[in-house]
This record gives sequence, C-alpha cells and structure tokens, in this order.
Amino acid sequence: MNQSKEHTHHPHSPGHTHPYHRDDFKGNKLLWVTLLNFSITIVQVIGGVLSNSLSLLSDALHNLGDSSAIFIAFLAGKRSKKQPDKYKTFGYKRIEILAAFFNGIVLIAICLFLFVEAYERFVDPRPIKGMIMLIVASFGLLANLVSVLVLNKSKNKNLNIKAAYLHLMGDTLSSVAVIIGGVAIWLFNVVWIDPLVTVLVGMYIIWHTWRVVKESIDILMQAVPAHIDMDEIKHKVEKLPEIDNIHHIHVWKLDDRQINLEAHVNLTDNVKMLDMMQTKEKVESLLRNDFGIGHITLQMGYNCCNGNDKFIATNE
Repeated sequence: MNQSKEHTHHPHSPGHTHPYHRDDFKGNKLLWVTLLNFSITIVQVIGGVLSNSLSLLSDALHNLGDSSAIFIAFLAGKRSKKQPDKYKTFGYKRIEILAAFFNGIVLIAICLFLFVEAYERFVDPRPIKGMIMLIVASFGLLANLVSVLVLNKSKNKNLNIKAAYLHLMGDTLSSVAVIIGGVAIWLFNVVWIDPLVTVLVGMYIIWHTWRVVKESIDILMQAVPAHIDMDEIKHKVEKLPEIDNIHHIHVWKLDDRQINLEAHVNLTDNVKMLDMMQTKEKVESLLRNDFGIGHITLQMGYNCCNGNDKFIATNE
C-alpha cells in the first residue's frame, strides 16, 4: 500500500470564490472609526440629557455598543495576522470570525433593546426639545457617514469588517430616524414617529446582520460551504480512470476565504509512487479549479479501506 499525506496551499487559485487580499485593508481605519464613534456617543449623551430625548440616549447607547464592537474588530484583525505556532497550528484567523459573530449578536441585542424603548415611547410619550435633538442627530449622521465611507471599500474583505460596516450602517440609519423624529417633533409635535422609524430600522438591521451571524456559526461549526456540492466532488474525482473511490471527505472554511478539504483516495491499481503522485496532482488540480478549494490534504492508497462511507470519517 502506498500512502502519502500532502498539504497544498493556493490561497488565490482561479476557482476561489472569495478573491480577497487581507493586506488591502489597513486595520488602523477601524481604530479611527472607533474614536469617531466614541465622540458621537459623548455628544449624543449630552444632547439627550439637554433635550430630554430618550431616542438620542438610546442612539448613544447604540453607538457605544457599536464603538466597542468595532474596537474588538480592530483588535481581532491585528491578532489574526499572528503566524501559526505549535499550539495554534491553523493560526489565529478564526479570531476574526469570533469577533464577527460577537459583533452580530451585540447588534441584534441592541436592536431588541431599542424595540423595548420604542414601545415605552409609544405608551408614555414625553415632551422633547426637537431643535436640540435635530442638531445633535445631524452631527451623529455626519460622523457616521464619514465612518461608512472609510470602510465602504473594505466591507467585503472579511466577515469581521462586514460586521463592523453593518454596525455603522445601523448607526447611520438610526441617526436618520432620530433626525426624522426631531423634525416631526420640532415642527408638528408628532412624537410617535420616532419610535416607529426606530422599529423599522431595527428590523432592517436584524435582517442584514443575521446573515453575518449565520455564516459565522457555519464557519465555527466547520460546516460545508454553501456553494460546495459534496456529491459533485465525489462524482468528478471518481470519473478519473486512476481513481477507484474517494471517501471520508471533509470540506470546511478556516475563515471566510480559505476553503480546506481532506479525504481518503483509493486507487484502481497498486502503482508506483511516482504514478501515485501524478494522480494526486490531478485530483488537487480538479478540486482547485472546479471547486475553489485552496488547501488540500489527501491520503492516497490502494485497497486502504472500502470507501462505503462517502463523507463522514469513522473511528478507524
């Protein structure tokens, strides 16, 4: 029996579904965005107290939570660049996934809190100084727009940056809601419009953020990427004349870009080592080009096991 286990790493293969380059994004942008958001929080707290606006105070809490989450994203991005070591042999890339998951959960929790606050405002509306509310909310909108523009080009580089961007979009929409409420209160004393818009914005944010949370959970649970068809992998590999079967297949994402695969491959003949290596290269090329899998580990053999189990590895 000839067996070999080989790692091949092609992070930018043609078939890769996420051709991102981590170095394109400068993590210091997140730090500047964090500082800007903290300044918004301070201004909104002061403005909320002066105007007696619960909406502004709630938005300040929203910004404070988002600022903390974005700062965590900044720290996670820095940590993720640390090289693998003997304790973390896969490296630290999944810190970004953990941060994206945490950020998403925090954002959803803040929206749920705002729903409760909105309900209380419906039930018990209070007099508000609309002009102060409008001025402070406008400052918040301007600062949030600057932050959104800073991260706009980098928002699709990874889940961590995307989660931070969604936080900022949520803040921007919240500021718009508060401005609408401020205008309505200042001109028409229509106090109920503020909690109404807040609820609508919160529903929009949760709808978008849940995608990030779900993808983060899938990566952390080592789920098969959504675009990968395990049956198709088996079918295409086994069409090669040198291959009897491929089994014990595992496909997962290390982070939101790098796709890994490991599997057992049974050959049709007891060939020489050189021929086996050539067959292995064929399989690896097929997996890279057809499925965008960049990190491949194959155990090659002849009659090494029966291959009845298509995907899940058993205790052997």
